[in-house]
Amino acid sequence: MHKSSKPELLVGVRNLSGLKACSGYADAVYFSTDRLSLRAKAKEITLETLEDFVHEVKIRGLKAYLAVNSTVYEKILGNASDVIDAASSAGVDAVIAWDPAIILRARKAGLRIHISTQANITNHETANFYQNLGAERIILSRELPLEEIREINQQTEVEIETFVHGAMCMAISGRCHLSAYILGKSGNCGECTQPCRWKWELHGENGFVAASLGKYLLSAKDLCMIDHIPELLESGIAAFKVEGRLRDSGYIEMVSRCYREAIDACIEGNYTPEKIESWKHELASVYNRGFSTGFYFGAPGLEGFSPEKDMNASKKQRRAVGIIENYYPKQQAAAVRLLEEGISVGDEIVIEGNTTYLRQQVRSLKKKDETVDRVEKGYTVGLAVDEQVRKNDRVFII
Repeated sequence: MHKSSKPELLVGVRNLSGLKACSGYADAVYFSTDRLSLRAKAKEITLETLEDFVHEVKIRGLKAYLAVNSTVYEKILGNASDVIDAASSAGVDAVIAWDPAIILRARKAGLRIHISTQANITNHETANFYQNLGAERIILSRELPLEEIREINQQTEVEIETFVHGAMCMAISGRCHLSAYILGKSGNCGECTQPCRWKWELHGENGFVAASLGKYLLSAKDLCMIDHIPELLESGIAAFKVEGRLRDSGYIEMVSRCYREAIDACIEGNYTPEKIESWKHELASVYNRGFSTGFYFGAPGLEGFSPEKDMNASKKQRRAVGIIENYYPKQQAAAVRLLEEGISVGDEIVIEGNTTYLRQQVRSLKKKDETVDRVEKGYTVGLAVDEQVRKNDRVFII
């Protein structure tokens, strides 16, 4: 199998809004339906709308990969058949799976197969095993150092994919039972409540509360490899994967753009320290838990965790403004109900919905037919927009 010298940039999305946000930068997107996914909250794409969504992916020139990667219990085997049938009809480019029940169904349907990181593949013999089952690509365990990734790649013909950016799980390959144990919501079925991001205390047998460096004792930092693109390219990794299917479209746009620029700059020979610093600054401006290099250069110690911060370490956080009440195509304007905050001419905003992603500057505001420079919270304002928006889309200042 030919291995490309230019890796595929693969970005996770949950709806059309996320697809629009990354379509100018990604080579492929991965997503799920409302069944058998590790992101059960991502329900916007259903078996009934899958074909339409895949069509939207293809007309943008991207590849479409469907994640079918949750635990498959006996009572939901019928769902497995339904999802694979829908994937085949929709024309997805590959199915991301690890459970043999899904793999066998996908193979029978003639679908390409990518083996999920949930399979925890850590050596070339296991990679070859899955290739013999029909897999064209494997997503390696996140707990592998770059040196071992390189060795595996040299000893197998199957394509190698690894994560380069996004949330890290404290459990091996995401196989965590903490959420299921505490609240009965299984992370392996896509319902993780993220208790690892909660505040925790260490208690001794005598009731003594141990001093620690912070309260978020189990919260791992996000993975960020933007300043190690040359090493990743040299290792022969076929696909660079960005995690974040549940994050907002502004995040998806920023991360996909930065990695697109970094990959292209490295290949073109102008990957410079100044550009790296700029990309890191931009990545830090959107949702993150602090950054680390994960296991790429050895098992992380305390530097891989964020015990002193809560969920978002970004200093620049977007602020909710209000909701779209109506769109007027002839006027190229929208009525915005300001529920949380006022808005001013010159503000940088983003408008998001299941099918909307629009980032623009506020050019014009009207309050009761009067052109104004600012409107305070509590009013409905007329806002000039650059393209179509939809009722109930959310408006944020960024």
